[in-house]
Amino acid sequence: MREPRPALVLGILTAVLALVASASAAVKPRVVLVAPFEASTLPADDRWIGEGIGQVVTLGLAQHPAFVQLDKARLRTLGQPETWGEAAVIQAARVARADAALFGEVSRTGSDYTVRPRLVDLKSGAAPEVLALEPLTIPESELLTRLPGVVVAYARTLKVPLTDGEVARMEKAARPTKSLRAFELFSRSESAARRGGQEGNESAADLLARAIESDPNFVVAQYTLGVVHQSLGNRWKAAAQYRASTQLDPSYPEPYKALGDLFLAAPRRLFDQAVEAYNKAIELRPFYAEAHVGLGDARAAKGETDAAVAAYQKALTFNPVNPRVHMSLGKIYYSEKGLYYEAVNAYKRAIDLDPSSVEARMGLGEVFEDKGLYKEAIEEYKRVIELDAKHTGAMYNLAVVYERTDPREAIAQWERYITLASQLPSEKDWVDVARQHLKKLRNQVKD
Repeated sequence: MREPRPALVLGILTAVLALVASASAAVKPRVVLVAPFEASTLPADDRWIGEGIGQVVTLGLAQHPAFVQLDKARLRTLGQPETWGEAAVIQAARVARADAALFGEVSRTGSDYTVRPRLVDLKSGAAPEVLALEPLTIPESELLTRLPGVVVAYARTLKVPLTDGEVARMEKAARPTKSLRAFELFSRSESAARRGGQEGNESAADLLARAIESDPNFVVAQYTLGVVHQSLGNRWKAAAQYRASTQLDPSYPEPYKALGDLFLAAPRRLFDQAVEAYNKAIELRPFYAEAHVGLGDARAAKGETDAAVAAYQKALTFNPVNPRVHMSLGKIYYSEKGLYYEAVNAYKRAIDLDPSSVEARMGLGEVFEDKGLYKEAIEEYKRVIELDAKHTGAMYNLAVVYERTDPREAIAQWERYITLASQLPSEKDWVDVARQHLKKLRNQVKD
C-alpha cells in the first residue's frame, strides 16, 4: 500500500450525558425512509406541498430516538423518481434496507387538502405490508397547525410508545414556521437541493433566502441555508448561518453539529472547538447519532484513540446502520490497535451496509495486503476500480500486490496507473516511484 493510514481517535462523554443517552439507547431504533408525498393531481404551483409534508414528518421524527432516518445524500443515490408512489417507495426502501417507509398522497378540493398517509412495513424475509393511515382533511389556513398530527400518527402506527413530552417535542419541531409562504419556499428549496449540483444548490439558496425574508425567525431555514452554502463551498457564509441559527434558538442541535464539522475540516485544525460544538449538540439531543460520529472524528484527529472508539460505539447504539462509523472503527482497530479480526469485521459491515463504499473497500484491501492475503487484497482493489475507474490509489496498490503474485500483470497494471496518474500533478511523486518499479520489473521479466 502506498499511504500510511491516518491515526483515528475519539472522545469521552460526561457522566451526565451518558446517563441521559443510556435512557435513549434503550429504545430500539428503526431505519425509516421518509419520501415526499405524491402530489401529481394538484396544479403545478401547489405540488410543493408533497415535499412539505415529507419535511414535516422528517423534522418531527428527528425528535425521537426510535427513528433513524436515511440521510439526504443516501436518498439521492437511490434515484429521484418523478413521483414517489408505492412501487418506487418499496424499491427504494428495499435497496436502502429500511425497516419502514413513510409516504402518501395529497389532493385538494376547493380550499381543503386531503392528506392520505401510508406506511410500508418491511419485515425481514416477509412481503412488504402497506398500511393506510386515517386520511386528514385540512383547510389551507390550518395546514401548518394540523400537519404535525401526521408525525404522531406514524409513530403510533409503528407502535412506538410516546410520552406527552415526546409528543409535544415532535409536534413543535414539525411546526417550524407560522408563515405558509415561508414554508412553501422552504419546501421548494428542498426539492431544488434534492436535484443536487451547482444549479440545484444555487436555486435552493435563493429560495431559502426568500423564506427567511418571509419569516426571519424560521430557524430551520436559517440552518438549511448554511448547509446549502457549505455544499456550494462557501464556508464563511455557512458558518454565519449556523451561528445565526444558534442565536435564534439555542436549543436547536443541528447547527452546533454543523459548526463542529466546519471546525474539524478547518485548515487551522480547530479540533478543540469541534469537540465543544459536538458536545453541545449531544447535550441538546443525547441520541443525535451524527453528532457522536463527529465527536469520534474530532477525538480521532486529536489522537485520542480510545475516546474515538467510545464515541463511534455510542453512535452505533443510536444508528447501527451508518457505514461510515464501521469504516472508521475498522481503521482504528487495525492501524492503532492491531486488531485484525475486529478491523476486517468492521470493514465488511461497512461494505455490507454500503457496497459502493470505495473507502471501506480500500481499507479492507490494505488490511489484507498487509497480512499477506494477496488474493483477497486484489479482489478488493479490483472492486474499487470497478466503482471508480480513475481511483489512482487502488491502481497503485493493485500493481504493488501483483508484483508479489504475477509480475507480468504487475507490469500491465503499472502501465495503466502511469498513463492515468501522469496527467495529475498531485500524483507526480507516486508516478516517479511507479516508473522505477516498472523499470525494475521489465528487467526481471526479461531475464
